[in-house]
Amino acid sequence: MSQWKQIQQLEIRLLEHVDYLYDDNFPMDIRQGLAGWIESQDWDSAVNDESMASVLFTNLLSQLEKVRSQEQNFLQRHNMKIIQQQLQRKYTTNPTSMARVISTCLREERRLLSSACTQEQGALEKSLQNSVAFERQKNMDNRVGIIRGSVQLMDQVVKCIEDMQDDFDFCYKTLQSRESSDRTSETMKQEVTRLQEMLNRLDFKRKEILSKMDVVIKEINDLMSSQLSPELQDWKRRQQIAAIGGPVLTGLEQLQSWFTVTAQSLFQIKRQLDKLGELVVKVTYESDPIPLQKPQLEERVKYLIYHLIKSSFVVEKQPCMPTHPQKPLIIKTGVQFTTKVRLLVKLPEVDYQLKVKTTFDKDLPPGRVSRQFFILTNNTKVMDIEDYSNGCLSVEFRHLQLKEKKYINGTKGNEGLLSVTEELHSLSFEACFTVQGLTIDLETCSLPLVVISNVSQLPGGWASVMWYNLLTDEPRNLAFFGNPPRAGWTQLSEVLSWQFSTFAGRGLNKEQLAMLGEKLLGQHASCSDYQVSWSKFAKENIPGKPFSFWMWLDSILELIKKHLLPVWNENYIMGFVSKEMERVLLKAREPGTFLLRFSESHLGGITFTWVEHGENGDVKFNSVEPYTKNRLSALPFADIIRDYKVITDGVVPENPLKFLYPDIPKDEAFGRLYNSQPSKVHPYIPSTLIPISEMRSSASSTPRSCPSPEPPMTPGEFDMLSENLCFDIDTMSSPYSE
Repeated sequence: MSQWKQIQQLEIRLLEHVDYLYDDNFPMDIRQGLAGWIESQDWDSAVNDESMASVLFTNLLSQLEKVRSQEQNFLQRHNMKIIQQQLQRKYTTNPTSMARVISTCLREERRLLSSACTQEQGALEKSLQNSVAFERQKNMDNRVGIIRGSVQLMDQVVKCIEDMQDDFDFCYKTLQSRESSDRTSETMKQEVTRLQEMLNRLDFKRKEILSKMDVVIKEINDLMSSQLSPELQDWKRRQQIAAIGGPVLTGLEQLQSWFTVTAQSLFQIKRQLDKLGELVVKVTYESDPIPLQKPQLEERVKYLIYHLIKSSFVVEKQPCMPTHPQKPLIIKTGVQFTTKVRLLVKLPEVDYQLKVKTTFDKDLPPGRVSRQFFILTNNTKVMDIEDYSNGCLSVEFRHLQLKEKKYINGTKGNEGLLSVTEELHSLSFEACFTVQGLTIDLETCSLPLVVISNVSQLPGGWASVMWYNLLTDEPRNLAFFGNPPRAGWTQLSEVLSWQFSTFAGRGLNKEQLAMLGEKLLGQHASCSDYQVSWSKFAKENIPGKPFSFWMWLDSILELIKKHLLPVWNENYIMGFVSKEMERVLLKAREPGTFLLRFSESHLGGITFTWVEHGENGDVKFNSVEPYTKNRLSALPFADIIRDYKVITDGVVPENPLKFLYPDIPKDEAFGRLYNSQPSKVHPYIPSTLIPISEMRSSASSTPRSCPSPEPPMTPGEFDMLSENLCFDIDTMSSPYSE
């Protein structure tokens, strides 16, 4: 079943999240119409390969044209034509952006399917879903709309006051032009009375509009402090969680709408106050409310505009190396990285020549970090209007690059107390915004960055990024790892599951997380609220092992991503199970029943263990030496399962693997994943790579606690194998116990 069909069968609470994924950047009509084709393409690779992205974009347009030509419904055919034109405008010059959008959508779909399989969302994800509740957004939409409507009504009142004042001014000047002899007449007195009534009504209207302005300004102030600012902070928090594998980030378009409408309302009030100031020049009187109240109202409006505009300057895309799109906030020296800032306020009168300057570690206190860097490439760009994001102002820096500073003696900075991957840095953005006579200095900064000089530091850097963004919402706490807080196992396990759904397509179920908890926490594994220290997670070695828990887990992630993805996504790898539990599970099973688990003694290794029953009722467990990335590069893992052979004391090789735990016939489980057999019409005699283990008698076998490389086959063994089949030996590995 295609991924898209599985998505459509999700329950409503998850389908509501799917709605957020698809917008004008990637309409759901395309996802529906080209579901199979889209899922068959490698969008992740295209994100980092412009030529590949360009080919995929061209092919997508061709596929869309083909579907459109076959569509019978006239309206649907018309809509698809409009979509096709929009895509051409958006992505013709930047096809990698399209690849990034589609890659993100597909990855989030897989995460949702993974969430559905586990039958339960984690507490962290539930809190994030609550934070974007529909009712709250509707309330915000209504409130912003009411304010906008009130401001527009005030426009009409100001126009009415202007008309009333023109009438009063005309009558007043007409009365002044009368002869002095007429001023004592009865008619003259009536006109003076009428003029006074007009002034009274004008005074009432002036007081009324100023009172309404005061109310609306208070309403906007309350909106900004009680709702708009929290919504922005909530979006920034969700951006942190999305950066470490959580739910895909949405809501920026909605925020831009709220910010823009609020800014438009404030600027309109400012223009209304300017208009009232012009009216005072023409007509004023004793106790005129405008000169008394206008300065204070103007200051309040300017203050709100200032803070609204400053807060609307955000980092839309955190710094990220295109070579590692799923691991943002880690920058390697000498490697280009990208980032993007955006102004959420969209105004037609804004000066679009808005220059943005980037600075690395701006205003960092001396001695805070041991290494210092500077931006090697151009660090200034002009913001531009994005057609495909409703005309917002943004700028994307695509070619930034860091270089470490060298000191006069040619050495680097002094070594600090923190490791390279614990040392946090910051990228700042500055601009000067001018609109309607107001000048506002804008500044924002990225989330803390980890700077590495070698890819071997990437796992440690990613651990730091995860720990920081899980445990704090502070935008620039660069001293965080001086005294890092502990993480509750409940939330940490949820983030670890996200790593598997992000990098391997399927998250971890409750059983697998419980096994991981036992691995990390030992006797505290049953305590869901147990607090894990940073050192225990990423720095201390696992007892008896030369690596930390995180290094072990990250190596498994890499192994799955590069060599085990099909088997992992079929849910055939039990994975995180101890040797003791493995024996409990296999003991009562049919001979030849096996399970797949990750090695506890090797970084990035997977092994399988099968059970045998002796004639005297003894139960024997055999585990093969773990397969690592080097060995799996030669053979797909499913083919290893299919072709695995054991030589026992000169007996003809046989495959001891019969049933995948608990009782699935091996070929039924893995048949779809086997590589096709070589063609029989090939002019050469076909050969097959066969993984082989050699079973020696117990008297001559190497102790299991200390496995060693296999001795070569004897000439007799080789002749025996040659008589039975043609093969190339892939590897000679011994069954052993870890």
